[in-house]
Order: sequence, then structure tokens, then C-alpha cells
Amino acid sequence: MARDRNLFKMLVNRLLDRLAGLPPGAELGSEGELATELQASRTTIRAVLAHLAEAGLLSWEGRRKVLLRPPCPADRFDEGETRPRQELVEEPFLTWVLQGDLPPGMLLHESDLARRFGVSLATVREFLIRFEPFGLIEKQPNRHWVLKGFTRDFAEEMFAVRKMFECHALSGLLAEVARGGMLRAELEALRAEHETMAAGPEAGLAAFPALDARFHRLLCRAARNRFILDFSRTISIIVHFHYRWNKRDELRRNRAALAEHLEIMTAVLEGDAGAARAALEAHLATAYRTLMDSVTWAEA
Repeated sequence: MARDRNLFKMLVNRLLDRLAGLPPGAELGSEGELATELQASRTTIRAVLAHLAEAGLLSWEGRRKVLLRPPCPADRFDEGETRPRQELVEEPFLTWVLQGDLPPGMLLHESDLARRFGVSLATVREFLIRFEPFGLIEKQPNRHWVLKGFTRDFAEEMFAVRKMFECHALSGLLAEVARGGMLRAELEALRAEHETMAAGPEAGLAAFPALDARFHRLLCRAARNRFILDFSRTISIIVHFHYRWNKRDELRRNRAALAEHLEIMTAVLEGDAGAARAALEAHLATAYRTLMDSVTWAEA
């Protein structure tokens, strides 16, 4: 459990979000239902339930789980404790890549990255290994890695899968928001961040890639499929890493994508499935054209 402690704490907070809308005496679903809803294993769900039972939030006897009292702020873990280990590298790495003008062929040293991001060597290695099959990073001897590029053919394949996954995930997001689930509150907060950026100064648009990654990750979470979610994390790094290679019209592209995100989120929050799907398809088409036009391709 120590290895997945952050995941455990994140799931405790997610279940607390779910319980916040229930009255005392309400019964929770089965462990299998909770595992599906929270995208976790039954073993982890049992650990979460045991923790909440020990805290006096619920009684758990056999298959019957009953809420005893509403959750309070003291029941929650701090946000910094709930981030999965890979996210401790992912977001700082994305920011570093976007701000650092890192050239293709640059050497990455696991020890340097571990110190820079304040994580273990094992966490850095696990993070980098994810990108090796995509051709973005190549392993060298002595814990060195080399930043590489990928081909147009690879980009074509990547976007075909991305469209399939995200259009599938949209159905889940529409259903979740219609039920007033926890993703609705997150989507509303994310829309507010987009509106703030859209109303802010032009220079603020340089921070859009991180916001873009969060939007697509939230969308993919709604699919409740760990393979889709992992793919979305990988794609966000690949796409934004390559945007950095050619910065022509970067702020204009960011503003256009920002407006497209807002159109998608507004349609979802209003329950307009047709408009949401049309807006998402248009956004993915724009993202594809942007990538193909903005990358300095490896074969060139």
C-alpha cells in the first residue's frame, strides 16, 4: 500500500465527494460498483472503506455499508497528498519542456530529473519508460535518455486513436454531468479557469498547454477506462513537447483552442449532446491540423 499511498488518499477524497450528497442512513453500493465508479481495484476499495469505517463515517457489516454521518473537511486528505506518483513528474516535466526550449537530441539524466522534480529515481524511470515505445525518448546506457522525434505516420495513427477514445469518453462525461456527479463540479471549475485566461492578457496564453492537458485528462477520466486515461497522459506530453519545436502563431493557436474548449464545456454543462459532439470533433480536427503544421518532423 505504501507504493500506492497517494492513489489511496485520492480515492478516499473521491469517495468523500460522493458521500457528501447522501443523507445519513444511506446505503452504499457493492464493492464492485464502487470499484467501477472510482476506477480502482476491489482491494483498494476495501482499504478505502475500512479507512472511512475507522473514521466513523460509515458502518460496514458484510455486504451492507451504511453512511453514519456527513463528511467534514477534517476527513479529507490535503491535495498535495492525493496526486499519483507519476503526476509528481508529469506536470513539472511538461512545464519544463514548454519553457525550456529543449532541442531534439538533448540528453536527459535520471538523477538530474529526480533532483529537479524532487522525486525518486524509480519514479523518474517509470515516467520516461512510458514514452519509449512512442519513439519520443530513447534509452541510453548509464541511466541516460535522449529526446527524439516522431514521424508523420505516427502522428496520423495517434490522432486516429485519440479521436476514437475522446469521442467515446464524451458520452461518459455527458452522463456524469447530467447526474450531477463530481465531474460536473470539476468541469465548472475548469470552465471558470478557461474564462479567466480568455479574459486575461495575451501573455497569459503561454500557460494554456497545461490547461489543455487538464481538460483532455478530465474528459478521458469520464470514460472510466484506465487504458484511455493512461493514453491521454502520454498524448498530452507528446503533443505539447512538439508544439514547442515551432512557435509560429503559438498564442493565436492557444486562444483558438481555448475558445473551442469553452464551446465543448458549455454544451456539456447545458446537456446539449449534439452540440458537444460537434464541438469536440471540430476541436480535434483543429488540434490535428495544428500539430501537423507546427512540428519540425524528424524525417525532415
